[in-house]
Amino acid sequence: MTASPHAPAHLAQLNVSTLLHPLDDPRLAPFVEQLDPVNAAADGTPGFVWRLVGDGAADATALRPAGEDVIVNLSVWETQEALWDFAYRSGHLEVMRRRREWFARHVESHLVLWWVPAGHVPSVTEALERLADLRANGPSPRAFTFASSYSATEAAEHVERAEHVEHAEHGEHGEHAEAASVGESPAR
Repeated sequence: MTASPHAPAHLAQLNVSTLLHPLDDPRLAPFVEQLDPVNAAADGTPGFVWRLVGDGAADATALRPAGEDVIVNLSVWETQEALWDFAYRSGHLEVMRRRREWFARHVESHLVLWWVPAGHVPSVTEALERLADLRANGPSPRAFTFASSYSATEAAEHVERAEHVEHAEHGEHGEHAEAASVGESPAR
């Protein structure tokens, strides 16, 4: 997110789930039967913006960018509250309660949240990079969870600070940055 701290932002989310069985296995039939109703509920939820779907498909279950046995859910919401309400205060919660029947337990983070400029549609690559960042570095304004969340303003300020440091490290501020990089005082 490179917008100012006051630019409109939306919340992107990615979650990954490792299947215990192939999607066409009868043991996953109760999960598969819930896909259309849950996705329709998400689409109709106040604050919903966008979700990833495969070409010509109603969902993203055929896409396997994180592994052959891993399904992904990538979506964008107007606010963190809108996503929370859908995930934990709707029929989606009943499906989540049964997840151990269908998915392996994760030892690493399987959900990541991050702020994007309103109108931005995150790519799967971007989403997987955010998940990798969370797994490697823990929660930050760049990649976080519900339990360790950051506001859009905090995320934008974090990006601005990081960009300022990056510019200084790459000498984009003239001889001051160059002198600082070698530990000397700039020439006056």
